[in-house]
Amino acid sequence: MKKHILLILVILLSACKSEQESKKVEVILWIPYNDSIEVAANNNHENGRMQYKLIQSKVLDKNEVFAPLYDEVSKLTESEYQKLIPLVLEQDIFTIRNHIKEDRLTYENLVLFYLYRIYKYELNNATTLNTVIALNKDVVEQARELDKQNQMGVATQIQHPIFGMPILLKDNINTLGMKTTAGSIALMDNEVDDSFIVQQLKKNGALILGKVNLSEWAYFLCSGCPVGYSAYGGQTLNPYGRRIFETGGSSSGSGTAVSANYAVAAVGTETSGSILSPSSQNSVVGLKPTIGLLSRSGIVPISSTLDTPGPMTKNVKDNAILLSAMLGYDKLDSASVEDNYPGILSAGIHPKVFSEIKLGAIKDLMETDSIYKETVQNLKEAGATIIEFTPPEVSMDGFLSILNIDMRNDLKTYLKEYANPDVIKVTSIEDAVAFNNADSLVRIPYGQALFEGILTDSTTTIELEQIKNNLEKNGRSFFDAAINAYNLDAVISINNYHAGYAAVAKYPALTVPMGYKPSGEPISLTFIGKQFSEASLLQIGKAYEEKFPNRIIPSDYQN
Repeated sequence: MKKHILLILVILLSACKSEQESKKVEVILWIPYNDSIEVAANNNHENGRMQYKLIQSKVLDKNEVFAPLYDEVSKLTESEYQKLIPLVLEQDIFTIRNHIKEDRLTYENLVLFYLYRIYKYELNNATTLNTVIALNKDVVEQARELDKQNQMGVATQIQHPIFGMPILLKDNINTLGMKTTAGSIALMDNEVDDSFIVQQLKKNGALILGKVNLSEWAYFLCSGCPVGYSAYGGQTLNPYGRRIFETGGSSSGSGTAVSANYAVAAVGTETSGSILSPSSQNSVVGLKPTIGLLSRSGIVPISSTLDTPGPMTKNVKDNAILLSAMLGYDKLDSASVEDNYPGILSAGIHPKVFSEIKLGAIKDLMETDSIYKETVQNLKEAGATIIEFTPPEVSMDGFLSILNIDMRNDLKTYLKEYANPDVIKVTSIEDAVAFNNADSLVRIPYGQALFEGILTDSTTTIELEQIKNNLEKNGRSFFDAAINAYNLDAVISINNYHAGYAAVAKYPALTVPMGYKPSGEPISLTFIGKQFSEASLLQIGKAYEEKFPNRIIPSDYQN
């Protein structure tokens, strides 16, 4: 690799255990560094959650992640990489597919392009985002196989648009050939088969590039701790300002990786804000679907009531493509719906006419956020009908108990059904708490207050059902009061500001880059609609994105 990109030491070790044993070559691509200066520099950060205790992982050796594909990546020269930049960087899926169709690009070079960027930035301690924590060692060969199929004339018109596109997955999504850790040392050897949505992606031809970091246990472990931190993967950093801006959580790696162009797209998961938050913080498009639209089988859970995976992409078009590639009825998920709700795939390329769009703007946000206020005015001038309203005050009492009791039960079920008991010794929250306490400095440097809260929550089954029913009703009334009264297509919010209400309502939410604060921190506009209105939200989001193309690639990750 290039001297200015990587520090590479090739050490030849002569093995002498037997005459048959040949020389072993170990490629050292990365050397752990002392992050104490960086940690100290954040001691006085105005955001208490960004006063870090550490940045790099104490357990993950990046050499184990990156060495297996080093020979493949090193074959791509810097000049060849530079020639690929205009073909791939920030390009949407249909554009990339067209380059492949017209022989300007191959699937192999597409994969190598993203791998090159990952190696270039993630192995440099001055630019690493601590985002990629696993790679599919077979991905280059899988791409070559797709190129062979292309040469043999496999009909492209029968392919899903996701075919051949390299995708990264949040590391709580079960994936064959890569461990699924949820960011926890307790699951660092968790080898599993593909989750349902990964099966769907592979069936549609997607290439699984690797796994990305997350807020440990989907940010349901510690209280007041940094988002984007996991004991397994370390502290994920924001490409728009490393150690300056939060990454958002818990799908932190998915947001940062897409923003830095480490893959065509990524999959995140959300219980309440975990797709919307990192998408907004990293200026990418994120969709939290209606509960049940996508399967949750084979995903490390918080709550079977509220959890859902969802697509995170650089644009609305790709978001619709990735969402549609994961659709399908899953008999193992009690919330799964049999209807795939047609129109999702085409929604990303068919923007709704502004004159036909009716949106509800929240008065409080109009008064407190100038970027939101300006955006509302721009939408009006573009022809959209905007109704300003004040949502009703509704109780969110009991929300934490849903997470507590569901995770107590759902994690136990996941570990029983997916984890290998010979390797994974934790079988419950109680076990996980005890495991963490055995080495608290390494395993829980920020504590585990939320895990401990799970153990002390005494909510009964009957009480929990009442809480769920009340919150679903309250969440829906928060939005429906205006949606029903004015026949609105959606309510518009900021980032993940109203994610909790959308979560308990089980409503979908789409967030699209809205601009940047004076500090340079990204901010996004979030569209929230009724159940299974994903196609409509995508059409509205596409119209907004097309008229107001706000996303700007992070300045330090443009080359």
